[in-house]
Amino acid sequence: MRADRLVATLLFMQARGRVTAAEVAAELEVSVATARRDLEALSAAGIPVYPQAGRGGGWSLIGGARTDLSGLTAGETRALFLLAGPAAAAAPEVKSALRKLVRALPQTFRADAAAAADAVVVDPARWGRPDPQPPAVLDTLQRAVVDRRRVRIEYARAGQATMRTVDPWGLVEKETIWYLLAGTERGQRTFRLDRIGAVTVLDEPAERPADFDLHAEWSRVVDRMERRRSAVAAQVAVSERLAPILADQQGRNCTLVGSTGDGRVLAEITADTPKMVARQLAGWAGDMEVLGPAEVKAELVAIGAELMRVNSSQPGEPGQ
Repeated sequence: MRADRLVATLLFMQARGRVTAAEVAAELEVSVATARRDLEALSAAGIPVYPQAGRGGGWSLIGGARTDLSGLTAGETRALFLLAGPAAAAAPEVKSALRKLVRALPQTFRADAAAAADAVVVDPARWGRPDPQPPAVLDTLQRAVVDRRRVRIEYARAGQATMRTVDPWGLVEKETIWYLLAGTERGQRTFRLDRIGAVTVLDEPAERPADFDLHAEWSRVVDRMERRRSAVAAQVAVSERLAPILADQQGRNCTLVGSTGDGRVLAEITADTPKMVARQLAGWAGDMEVLGPAEVKAELVAIGAELMRVNSSQPGEPGQ
């Protein structure tokens, strides 16, 4: 993308001091004409990049202009590469960016940066089952978000697909599911990428609030979702040994209230309906006592009866 090239060009100039269009083209693997246009674009944008004609000429950063990268401390450099290093194993673009950043760093930081990039490996695949592939529309939407372009999406919900024109503001991955936060005629909306069938990037600029903060907005989305999912609360008693496991499994849906006085821990499990609470707890069987409400206990009884009906029949009988 052109924005990436402009940043890489500026870092390259910072490291070399004076460059020619041919040197930039060779470094970034683009044509000389493209490199020259990028240098001219940097100059037009107000960055003190100026051409110098004649023998030994080229393009220079005038007045010792530097990018923020030159102000990194050794500790900040290690933190940056520890964060970016694991992603490089799965993203060739990140590997390329890291190599360019290393060349732009002060010489005394380079060894630590390279070591930090190789210090951590993140394996996203889960044991026993393959990790789901990213949605096919992810790359297109990422480019639209970065380029600030409006998009038309085909969105399926409740078995029906509709066409919607939205302003893409940001993308979030949560538990292997991707979401798009976007502006619509009815305000901000959240779309699941696995429900988007097609994306068309329009030749129209996307409108985005000047004060939009993706992290803050996503936190609000999660809070609203959790409130909806907490409409029903069940009280359960579980052993002290298993209480941390229950809390880890249920996440935000579990609150450890305190001791029951008989060596067990009282916990509260929430979901949007009694049936959903029961489904979350059914696998615990005799390791947990559900104290209430009655609707959840009734749903557990119904689940148990259905399991007995389906799994106790003989081959050839109904349920097989």
